[in-house]
Order: sequence, then structure tokens, then C-alpha cells
Amino acid sequence: MKKKILIGIIALIVIFYVISALRYESQPKVGLIRIEGTITDYLDTVSIISQATKDESIKAVVIDVDSPGGAVGASQEIYRAIEKLREKKPVVVSMGNVAASGGYYISAPANVIYANPGTITGSIGVIIQHVDVSEILNKFGVKVNTIKSGANKDILYPTKPLLPEQKALLEKTVMDVYDQFLDAIVKYRPIKKDILKSYADGRVFSGNEAKALGLVDKIGNIQDAISEAKKLGKLKEDAPVIELKPKKSLLDEFMNSKFGMEKVKSGIYYMMSF
Repeated sequence: MKKKILIGIIALIVIFYVISALRYESQPKVGLIRIEGTITDYLDTVSIISQATKDESIKAVVIDVDSPGGAVGASQEIYRAIEKLREKKPVVVSMGNVAASGGYYISAPANVIYANPGTITGSIGVIIQHVDVSEILNKFGVKVNTIKSGANKDILYPTKPLLPEQKALLEKTVMDVYDQFLDAIVKYRPIKKDILKSYADGRVFSGNEAKALGLVDKIGNIQDAISEAKKLGKLKEDAPVIELKPKKSLLDEFMNSKFGMEKVKSGIYYMMSF
């Protein structure tokens, strides 16, 4: 008899916790997404942004950005995902220590951008670097034989100097992507493109300076951003905040570790960056 009573009590406790969990999951809330470090990949970030977009219980999203930038393609993938998120619910960005270059690029689509007064942001521009070690190789008598399908296939290889005509090709590409950067900003920020271009030369700004230029909306920290998100999402002040994180298997963890394949991608994979 006692055993049956004990089983019944345990069953009631389990049912209570299941019901409580279901209620919490469906409760209106703010979603929190953190984007930290150099932007080299986008799959995990886009996945959790998509999750926030589809979750109807999430009424507004705060994106905590602490990134110096990174790969162009990855930044553009994240930017587009945030655009789609914005179409469904309010998005507030909170800039941490740094949200520069690609870190600023992915922040631009937000409804409201917060920065700390000392946040480092800006650095609007595009860069490609070429290291030429051909003279060092010649000094030590090292000769590199290259078989290629076209004149520019080895355009950024460090074993040869960059020819003037190749430099011109790269400059054309850089300026095309730079123009994309400017367009991505003025699409959502109250700034005219010609004015933006006058200071979008790679220089960085403090949060205070960025606000004066219209690059950010308000000075404040992540708590201020969360309060703003609750207002925009028409939530109560005590509405919960849930941090969204990517679900990773052991294989995923290995692939992204210092021993994984992420470290052996070719140089051209990241040759151009924000």
C-alpha cells in the first residue's frame, strides 16, 4: 500500500513539473542571442535566429554583439537572417566591448541599437591582404613551380609578387563589396549614403561618437536593451528572458575545436573580410 502511495506521489510530482515546463515554454518571453568573437561561420548563429523567428512565444529578441568582424559571406548570411527575424518581431542589438566592421554590419538591421559609451564600433570597410615571401624564398634558393589554369589562379599566393593588373582586379572587388556594406547600413539606419561614405573609411568610433553619427540609437547596456525589447514586444516588465544556444553534438564540438577541420580551410576561404 505504501509503495503505491509513493509511486502516486512521484507521478504527481512528475506531472506537475511537466505541466510547469510546458507553461513556461508557451509563456511570452524575450529571446537572447549572443554573437561573440570573429565571424568565420554562420550556420549555428543562423540556426538559432531561425529558431527565434519561428517560436511564437518569443515576442522580441535581444542580440548581444561582441565581435570585431570577420568573413564577408558569413556576416551577410547573419544579416539576412536578422532581417527575416525583424519581419516577424522586434529586434534590439546590445553592443558589448566591440561591434566593429562585420560586427556592426550584422547589427544594422535591428529596430534599435544600444551601445555602451565606450563600445568600439564602426570600422566600416573591406580588406584583402597579400603577403609576399618570394624574396625570402629566393634568398634561400627555394623555387616554387606552379601549374595553373589561368593567369590569376594564384593571385593571392604568398610565393609570388602581386602584379599591378592583379591589384586592380582586387581593388575592384573590394570596392564592390564596400558598396554593399554601405547599402546594408543605409537600408535601416537614418543616414544618407554620401554622408556615411565620408567617414566609412575604416576608422573606429566610441559608442558616444557612433550615436552622434546615427550609427547607434541609444547609449545603454544589455539590461537597457532587454527593457527596450519588452516594451517593443508589449511584454510585462517581469517577462522571462531565455538565452538561445545552438545544439551541438560531440562531432560538432570536435569539428570546431583546434584539432577540427575548421582550422584547415584554404586561405582563400577567408581572403576578404569586414
